[in-house]
Amino acid sequence: MMKKQTNTLLRALAFAFASATVSVPTMLVATSAIAQEEAQEQKASDKKTRRVPTLRGKVYEQLARAQTAADEAGNIEEAIAILKEVEDKSSSMNAYEKAMMYNFFGFIYYNNEDYDKALASFAKVVEQQPIPEKFEMTTLFSLAQLNLMQGNYADTITYLERWESLNTGPIPPKNKVIKAQAYYQNKQYAEAADWITQAIHDHEEEGMIPDEGWLILQRAVFYELKQPEKVKDVLIKMVKLFDEPKYWIQLAGMYGELGEERKQLAIMETAYQRGFVETSADIFNMAQLYYYHRVPYKGAKLMEQAMKDGALEKNLRNLKFLGQSWSLAKEQDKAIPVMMEAAALSEDGELDAQLAQILLNEERFDDAIAAVDRAVEKGELRNPGLVYLIKGMALYNKKQYALALDQLAEAEKHQKSRAMAQQWMQFVQGEKRQADAIAQELGS
Repeated sequence: MMKKQTNTLLRALAFAFASATVSVPTMLVATSAIAQEEAQEQKASDKKTRRVPTLRGKVYEQLARAQTAADEAGNIEEAIAILKEVEDKSSSMNAYEKAMMYNFFGFIYYNNEDYDKALASFAKVVEQQPIPEKFEMTTLFSLAQLNLMQGNYADTITYLERWESLNTGPIPPKNKVIKAQAYYQNKQYAEAADWITQAIHDHEEEGMIPDEGWLILQRAVFYELKQPEKVKDVLIKMVKLFDEPKYWIQLAGMYGELGEERKQLAIMETAYQRGFVETSADIFNMAQLYYYHRVPYKGAKLMEQAMKDGALEKNLRNLKFLGQSWSLAKEQDKAIPVMMEAAALSEDGELDAQLAQILLNEERFDDAIAAVDRAVEKGELRNPGLVYLIKGMALYNKKQYALALDQLAEAEKHQKSRAMAQQWMQFVQGEKRQADAIAQELGS
């Protein structure tokens, strides 16, 4: 019977905590069988420093009965009732027996997802003295994890420090990570940076690859500390170790933040070649990089293909930027239809004004005049005199001098276009006089 109960109790209680920034899975073992084993080890190796009382068979049987009720019958209420009967007799129990009783309380409450009561119960375990040192350390570690999961960050640190006070060897990296997580969540970023950096260094010194979540935490800490160079270094390591698309994109972004735009573009191009640039935001950002680095043709081709594939929406912003990219690439035949499509979606006349300029340069004078008229009708122009100037120049090229002078007179009314309008008016007036003279000669 005892062997069967012991086997039942050998099952480990596992915790895993997760936060908005990083998840660091760890295992928590807190069972009576393990505690008993630790007690025997303690008696054998540590008699001089800590004398531990014995867990009597009668008390153990009651605790095992509660465990059986919870595990095999699934009756939490009965299990708690049995433990409360034991607690009523706690005055006759030694420290180790009380600790084991509260450990059982905590185990059952935790499995029932009653974390506040589980915390309170495990906290009572370490209040009992003397108990086996390893059992105390295991419970302190459990308390640190559970408090972190519950958002009690200061308590997490306190329990870890108590664990450290009992520890005789080096602090394991996983402990340092939990401590860093608690400091991070408590907005103590400098302390968090110190502990997570130690944890990663120690793990790497052992020839191990740090957990991805550890590096995510380190990156987040350096970001909060406004240390972009260190954020970049962490991302470089993450790219090398895990080769995830998101880390390539994030690394490119950090190079941009650091003003290293050429490296930013190089990373983005590598990511694109490997199929990592997939989202509409990333595609648009990459097109902007091409535009910024004076290679707009590549950006325009990228956007055009993305629109064909459905990865990029044909909305006002995207069409406008695509048209501007084609225009800067001197591909006006491709720029014009895109700009027309964008202008049709725009409520103000600014895009029609830009389109009119392109059409004038391409000597499509009738289309330029139509674009100016649409721009004026929509209004809200940054430089309203410019559209009149464009229309005047288009009319001049159509040899409609009188109408051209009317438009140039409108342009002259605006400060930004006044000087240019006056120059063109003089020129057009001269052309008009010459044309009138020739017409008069031919007519006489």
